[in-house]
Amino acid sequence: MGRLDGKVAVITGAARGMGAAHARRFVAEGARVVVTDVNEDGGRRVADELGGNARFLRHDVASLADWRRVVREAERTFGPVTVLVNNAGILGPVVDTVDLDEDAYLRVCAVNQHSQYYGMKTVVPGMRRAGGGSIVNVSSAAGMVSIVGSPSLAYVASKFASRGMTKHAAVEYGPDNIRVNSVHPGYIRTPMMVEATDEEGGGIGDTVPLRRLADPAEVSGLVLFLASDESSYVTGTEHVVDGGLTAQ
Repeated sequence: MGRLDGKVAVITGAARGMGAAHARRFVAEGARVVVTDVNEDGGRRVADELGGNARFLRHDVASLADWRRVVREAERTFGPVTVLVNNAGILGPVVDTVDLDEDAYLRVCAVNQHSQYYGMKTVVPGMRRAGGGSIVNVSSAAGMVSIVGSPSLAYVASKFASRGMTKHAAVEYGPDNIRVNSVHPGYIRTPMMVEATDEEGGGIGDTVPLRRLADPAEVSGLVLFLASDESSYVTGTEHVVDGGLTAQ
């Protein structure tokens, strides 16, 4: 018996990295999963790998219309969505605030923050009908403290906003048995991290107490717990997975 038997999940940004790791873990634990991403080739590969309990949908998370389409298709394929993992995100430009372009700022906030608002807005009605659900908003360690080397003001603003929206939604929808929590990863060995640093992260990993980067699957264990009924009395909280980064 799986820890997510009977659950239907939508996981955004699941074509690679943490999102793909979450999708694999969820299916292994009995969930039916809609894998979404703008990366069509990668998303299809993940869904094909996972078999009949997964389906890929192309998804621009910065579009409310796309969110509505994805939720409709998820419900048509598997039934009411009872788990949402708002995982999609971008780093944006690594620049000083005075050099941050307005359009770049708005784009980072659209993908990292507004998408989570759209996701919660579109899944809550179905979760209410289903009798409850779990929403996991993936933020960042940079949504907890000011970290030297954070990409930009836009990135930090979007990640702090995710944390605040999570708390508000948890209070608002607790009476509907809908739990909302945020996850705050530190330095994770993902393609996005490698692309941003031009390395496998050895140097960055040495800056945290555990002296290494995390594997995406190490974040998936926490996301799985929050999605499952094991966390039935956990809502409105933030969970840091950072190897001790924010403890320094």
